Amino acid sequence: MLTKEQNDALTRTAPGTPGGELLRRYWQPVALSSQLPSGGAPVPVDVLGEELVLFRDQQNRVGLLDRHCCHRGTDLSFGRLEDGGLRCLYHGWLYDITGKCLEQPAEPKDSTFKDKVRQTAYPVVEKAGAFFAYLGPGAAPEFPNYDFLTYGEEHVHVHKLFIDCNYLQANEGNYDPAHVGFLHRTFNADRRPGLNFGALRLVGVTKDDLDLAAVDPHEAPRLEVEETSFGIRIFQQRSAGPGRKYLRVTYFCMPNFSVIAGPQGGDGQIGHYHVPIDDETHWRWNFFVRRDAPLEDHFRLPNHLKKPGEYSDPYTITRKRSNRFMQDRSTMNQNFTGMGPNFNTHDAFATETPGRIQDRTKEHLATTDVALAAARRQALKAIEDVRAGRDPIGIVRSAAENHFPDLLSFDVVADADLSNSEVVRRVVENHVTEMV
Repeated sequence: MLTKEQNDALTRTAPGTPGGELLRRYWQPVALSSQLPSGGAPVPVDVLGEELVLFRDQQNRVGLLDRHCCHRGTDLSFGRLEDGGLRCLYHGWLYDITGKCLEQPAEPKDSTFKDKVRQTAYPVVEKAGAFFAYLGPGAAPEFPNYDFLTYGEEHVHVHKLFIDCNYLQANEGNYDPAHVGFLHRTFNADRRPGLNFGALRLVGVTKDDLDLAAVDPHEAPRLEVEETSFGIRIFQQRSAGPGRKYLRVTYFCMPNFSVIAGPQGGDGQIGHYHVPIDDETHWRWNFFVRRDAPLEDHFRLPNHLKKPGEYSDPYTITRKRSNRFMQDRSTMNQNFTGMGPNFNTHDAFATETPGRIQDRTKEHLATTDVALAAARRQALKAIEDVRAGRDPIGIVRSAAENHFPDLLSFDVVADADLSNSEVVRRVVENHVTEMV
């Protein structure tokens, strides 16, 4: 349970709010690369309660500016791309990607007023099929070399999904492993919800020792957490037969994303960012990476083509609060919710129905919420760090420190006598060796 003050601090993200100041210390995805091709029109971007415009100039350089012209507030996303920048349609003021005002054609020819005004501008980096922005004060930190942002386009795919609630409650679902065996449960005997044996790793056991039938996906997992330099590592443990344990290792990463071993087959994982549009809505960004082979075409299909009827467009699910998620209780013998097979719908139901901003003063956390509690403590501590003028956890200021070999989510069957930390150490060590 949080106090109202703590809940507000974590969920309110507009400029000047404690949570907003925290989120602005990190690079955030703001648009898909496909939304802004070379020569494309300016793109309006709503993020963290700010209205911005993303554009490419004639040299293909990318800029992110306050959407409202600093002259009279006109929307620059309708502007002209010409003469080295973005020109406002109202009076012709011209801005470059840094926010410098290049021209004010309606002013006297000898006027120097253009040198005295500046449009708010933010640094932008294009990585893994998306544009990331730094919206904070001062010099931007290093762009983080997270695993899922460093591979070539053949190995990475990104898409986004509109979620009709505050970013925090949806992100918390990612590090709540206990829900998977219920919310996403199917009664199809061929499905194993919550477990992914696509790239199962072995530590202290051999293939001859392996008995996957001994792993019950509906067994309540034993959860443990440990702090890392970038967030919280979560251990989800089940029995894998005598002397063996099954572990799924996932992450909460500061301040608003999670990493989970992916369902895309082979050796890979997914980075889930939850980025506020405003306090009551947000985008869920999914960065899929497969390291050992190119991603199959199926995983690049837009949602509405992959699952016809489940999406009204590539970014929006069809089932929502206004239609009660189209629940059909007669199908509850097929899946747990009666809301169809789409995991995104299940997650939306669970995280949107508490209200657009969940009142956490009324909740009662249980044993399975250990990761949520740890993540909240870490985020609240980071808010205090920002208030005190310190960098929060996970910010990297030097290239030498910009590597995260232990940000690795995976499934493993291990010798039950090994500590979970030792299992991670061995898996990471083997992974680094494999990648050399």
